[in-house]
Amino acid sequence: MEAVLAHLRSSIERGEYAVGGKLPSEAALSREFEVSRSVVREALRGLQALGMTESKTGKGTFVTATGPADNPTFGPYSARDLIEVRRHVEIPVAGYAAVRRSQDDLDLLAHLLDRMEAETDNTAWVALDSLFHITIAQASGNPVFGKVIEEIRDALARQSAFLNQLGDRRRRSDAEHREIVTAIADGSESAAVAAMTAHLQHVEATLTSIVNGDQ
Repeated sequence: MEAVLAHLRSSIERGEYAVGGKLPSEAALSREFEVSRSVVREALRGLQALGMTESKTGKGTFVTATGPADNPTFGPYSARDLIEVRRHVEIPVAGYAAVRRSQDDLDLLAHLLDRMEAETDNTAWVALDSLFHITIAQASGNPVFGKVIEEIRDALARQSAFLNQLGDRRRRSDAEHREIVTAIADGSESAAVAAMTAHLQHVEATLTSIVNGDQ
């Protein structure tokens, strides 16, 4: 998927596909790159998230820009929207979870960590990632935080899949998640806040790197 996306992105940036022009169909791209249509579909979603194309139902995928947008979109929310909300919600939530979590919360977080580290399927890992962050919000003892994360769950999943595909984030995320859970288990509010802050900073840095073409 990364190779297909990189090739299409480069072709658009070089002007091989003009703004307003239509990309070849999924079937044609699948034949050209000798990959499955699902791989092509993921690559096209990546281009759309970068703000370089637009998909029109029944018509195809059209080029909208010769380079990536500064602020990729994931469903109804932009990357900037998500980062701002996550900074103001998930960072304090990690601190609350450290002082309010139950043993059941810790057991579930440990179980999720083990499953994520053993998971080989990216789609399944993304689903576990969403559940991991929701579980921390619930461990805060404030049900409103859980509702907020649930509201943006689909956008977070799209962003997570995007980062894993283009930024090779899975192994790094697993390590960062374990640091967060360790701090929560230790009951250290400051360490949990620091660990979640570092995690979100790495997410933002990877997004910036992808947009700049460094990945």
